[in-house]
Amino acid sequence: MYWWIPLAAYVVGSIPFGYLIIRQTGQGDIRSVGSGNVGATNVARAAGTGAGALTFLLDAAKGALAVWIAAEITGGSAAWMMAAALGAMLGHIYPIWLSGRGGRGVSTGVGAFIMICWPTVAAAILIWLMVMSVSRYVSLASIMAAASLPLLMYFLYAPGHAPSYVVSGGTTLASLLIILKHRPNIARLMNGTENRFNFHRSPRGLQN
Repeated sequence: MYWWIPLAAYVVGSIPFGYLIIRQTGQGDIRSVGSGNVGATNVARAAGTGAGALTFLLDAAKGALAVWIAAEITGGSAAWMMAAALGAMLGHIYPIWLSGRGGRGVSTGVGAFIMICWPTVAAAILIWLMVMSVSRYVSLASIMAAASLPLLMYFLYAPGHAPSYVVSGGTTLASLLIILKHRPNIARLMNGTENRFNFHRSPRGLQN
C-alpha cells in the first residue's frame, strides 16, 4: 500500500537546487561549466562557497524530508525509509526535470541517512573531512566516505546487533550509487588530472 513512497521520494529528490540557485543569480546554466554537475561542489567552484554550501544544505534537506515522510507514514518502517532514501538519491542523480543530468548523490544521501542512522553519517563525515584535509580532493573524500558507509552502518545502526538485510543491502546500494557516479573522477584521479578544491578560489562565473 506504500508503493508510492519511493516514487514520491524520487520526485522530491529531483528538485535541482544547484541549477535553480545559479539560475536565480542570473549566471546561466551550471551544466555548461566544470563537470556539468548540479551538485554543491560544482556550484561552489562556479559561484563561490556560499552558493555551494546552500546547495549542499538544500540537497541534504530533500533527502531528509523524503525519509522523514516515509517514517511518519509507515510508523518508522526501516524498509520504507530505506526505499525513500534510495528514491531521493536516484532523483538527485537522475532528475526528471534535467533529462537525467543531476549530481553525484552525496548531499542527498547525507540528509537521507541522517534520518536512518545519524551516528553512521557522522562517522562518514569524519572520514570525508580527514581525506579532504590531506588530499583536497572532494571526489576522493566522497568516494572513501561512501565506501565506508556499509561497514559503519553494520557497527553503528544497532550496536551489538547486526542490522537487517534491508538496512545493510540498502546502504550498500547507496554506497555503490555514489561510487559509480564518481567513475569520471576515479579515472582523473588515476591519471593525475583531477582538480583539487580551493576554498579561497574566486567564482568563475557562468556563460549562458
